[in-house]
Order: sequence, then C-alpha cells, then structure tokens
Amino acid sequence: MALSKIPSAGFQDNVKFRNIIINGDMSIAQRGTSATGITSTSYNTIDRFQTNISSMGTWTQSQSTTVPSGQGFAYSLKMDCTTADASPSASDQVVIDQRVEGQNLQYLNFGNSSAKSLTLSFWVRSNKTGTYCASLFNNDQSKWFSKQYTISSADTWEKKTLTYAGDTSNAFNNDNGTSLRCRFWLGAGSTYTSGTITSTWTTESGNEGSLASGQVNLADSTSNEWYITGVQLEAGTTASDFEFLPTD
Repeated sequence: MALSKIPSAGFQDNVKFRNIIINGDMSIAQRGTSATGITSTSYNTIDRFQTNISSMGTWTQSQSTTVPSGQGFAYSLKMDCTTADASPSASDQVVIDQRVEGQNLQYLNFGNSSAKSLTLSFWVRSNKTGTYCASLFNNDQSKWFSKQYTISSADTWEKKTLTYAGDTSNAFNNDNGTSLRCRFWLGAGSTYTSGTITSTWTTESGNEGSLASGQVNLADSTSNEWYITGVQLEAGTTASDFEFLPTD
C-alpha cells in the first residue's frame, strides 16, 4: 500500500495537500501493528513516525483503534510504558517524531522576510495529565522552536493547536535530506527540561534545557500510556480540518 506523496510547492495553497505530515491519521502500519520491548531509537509500527528513546524505560507501541469519537479517525499511535524510569539521567529522553525533506518545504520561504508561520494540530490522550512539549527542529541549521501544551483530563481525547512563527533567518536546504523534524516529547532528563520555554527559533547548542521545559515524565509508571492521532502541520496561523488523503 503506497503512501500519498507530498506534492510540489505549487499545490500547497490549494484546498488539498495542506498537511506536511505524512500518515498523520496513523492509518498505515506496514511494519506491524504492535512492537514490544522498545528501548532505543527505531521505526516500529506507524509508518513515518520514529521512536527516539535514550535510556528512559521500556515501551510497547501499537496501532490502536482507540480514537476520538466522531472525528473520522480509525487509528491512533499508542505508547505504553512497560518498564518505568522514575529518575531519568540528565540526557535521557523519549520522543516521537517525523522527519520531512527540505525539498517539500521551500514554499514556506524560511530564511526570508516572508517566512510563513506553521500551525501544528493533533488529538492526544493520556492517563497522565500535565505539561507536554512539541518541537519543530530545523535540522539543516540546528534551530528549534518548542511549544507547551497541557493534557487537562485523564483518559480523555483533547485537540491541541500550536502555532510557530516562521523563521526569517534560517532556510531549509532544497534537497531530499531531513530538514524538519516534528517532535512530541513524552519524557526527558534535566538536559532538556532545566530551561525556560522560548518564543522563537533558537540555536540548539547551549539552549537544550528549553527543548522540553516543564515536560512530564510519562516513563515514571507502568500505568502510563499516551495516544495521538490527527497530526497536521500546515502553513498559516490557524488549524484547518484534518486532511484525509487516499493511501493508494
């Protein structure tokens, strides 16, 4: 089953093909629908979404049928902590991310005065309430921009919308290399949590403490689980309805 391609820049302002994220509805899982004993960085179940773990618990990941009611989604990505780490070391982390090629991002005009803002929207659910972080990372220029969101009610689907101003100073390379990472933090040590969240694109080196400022530790109990679906990243300052695309 082939994944839909992100089209060329000329299509991006049309009604369709808004979403920079591929497989944001978690509908395609060609590697399998469940993986256990995850302790390191790997692709496991949902296509395009990578698990990044550095010495922070053991996890099961699955393509779940638990979804927000009435939104058109059939699947979500589920992370389930199976071995806890309540006291992570400074450099430990658990992150879910997707990587995007620079040639698919040129229409954003990053590095120019007309750089477009980006809006990230998604549905999320967890038994563990509190502050979570979602980051955009310019892999070509080592610049990042993190935003906090709050899971307010345990075991309840909530839609979140985060807007990131465009970067007028740092462009994406126009090639097929990884230029942008969209990252969802589930836990992190003090290297990434000790700072204060910023409000702009920030140089990574020396500022890592702000990447996941305030982030809860989802790895602190084997009772913890986290679900996400409907991930959409689009140009502009408002979130549109999720863009469902054909998969063949």
